[in-house]
Amino acid sequence: MRLALLGCGTVGGEVVRLLHEQSADLAARIGAPLEIAGIAVRRIGRDRGDLPVDPALFTTDPLGLIKRDDVDVVVEVVGGIEPARTWLVEALRAGKSVVTANKALLAEDGVALHDAAAEGGGDLYYEASVAGAIPLLRPLRESLHGDRITRVTGIVNGTTNFILSAMDATGAGFAEALEEATELGYAEADPTADVEGFDAAAKAAILASLAFHTRVAAADVHREGITEVTAADVASAKAMGCTIKLLCIAARGADSAGRETVSVRVHPAMIPLTHPLASVGDAFNAVFVEAEAAGQLMFYGRGAGGAPTASAVLGDVVAVSRNRLAGVRAASESAYADLAVRPMGEALTRYHISLDVADRPGVLEAVAGVFARHDVSIATVRQGPAGGGPAGRGDDADLVIVTHVAPDAALTATVGELRGLDIVRSVASVLRVEGGL
Repeated sequence: MRLALLGCGTVGGEVVRLLHEQSADLAARIGAPLEIAGIAVRRIGRDRGDLPVDPALFTTDPLGLIKRDDVDVVVEVVGGIEPARTWLVEALRAGKSVVTANKALLAEDGVALHDAAAEGGGDLYYEASVAGAIPLLRPLRESLHGDRITRVTGIVNGTTNFILSAMDATGAGFAEALEEATELGYAEADPTADVEGFDAAAKAAILASLAFHTRVAAADVHREGITEVTAADVASAKAMGCTIKLLCIAARGADSAGRETVSVRVHPAMIPLTHPLASVGDAFNAVFVEAEAAGQLMFYGRGAGGAPTASAVLGDVVAVSRNRLAGVRAASESAYADLAVRPMGEALTRYHISLDVADRPGVLEAVAGVFARHDVSIATVRQGPAGGGPAGRGDDADLVIVTHVAPDAALTATVGELRGLDIVRSVASVLRVEGGL
């Protein structure tokens, strides 16, 4: 089986190393040896250290490499939308099997890739696109195909999990924790895709598509990042026996008209320390799957890095190579359910709201009246002097309210009205609460 490798950076280099180190085992598992037909790169002369590869295999012509008749499998680890989309559509239409780690492309235009795979008759595998080495997508696509998945909740971005874990452990603010993540190599020089939730939203779209047999794109995912999470938020979560995580949440349920739909969202949220995801620290990933027959399942491990991602890539290479040797094709895209994506306003969630209010009689009654007008039930209220200082000093007080479950639109409207009250000096923070607290 001959491979065309598109990209030879951190992940691509590890793919080459593992192919070299495990060549005998891989051949035994597949039933034929794996050979690299060529490696497409931007610069042939770049120093790649002691990479065990013949320099003659490098090329700057990816399309020419893809079109070669002796290429069976195309492995793409370049990332981005274009030119990766053009390359992979060309490969799939030509009947090649494709293995990709490109979450952004799959989330934006997975339809084009799946359609091209159906047209050409090859396989499209992408285990490495979500959660690195964690075997997650194939269980969703194959192992749980006989079950009905109702909810997927996950920590799927290692950078943001490291930052929030550091804030929780040390009391640092967001900027300090981000600086530490950058120094340790967990955050890119431009961390926008991670800290603003774009990376997690792409992965959420992929997970929802597989779990609910519905085409979900990144544009369908409600997205919020962690840049507004403060040290005070983290301290407040601790006081409640919670921690804060950036969660991707995909759930099946009825919309306001009673039709079955899916809700897909990414945002920071408080979860109780008793929740399985609460203990996931550092740059690790974990995904919590709930299904009607299987119950609750947890997938945990390293979600990024060259070697873990390369491990997932090679797992897919083995699978598609076996299929080609056997003359069969894996099950095609399953999108038969074709469920509508529910607007964020209809998502059922809970809010933790921290208010700076005037410290005088009647304030709590007025605030409670706002919640009642929007049909939002209050679960708990905690009141104290502003800033946590001694009582009786100053004219302001801190008011922390946690709601019961309500539609997100009602909760948002409640917060909007609270901001307009003259007794509310400021809405210090708003965070969603998940996980059954």
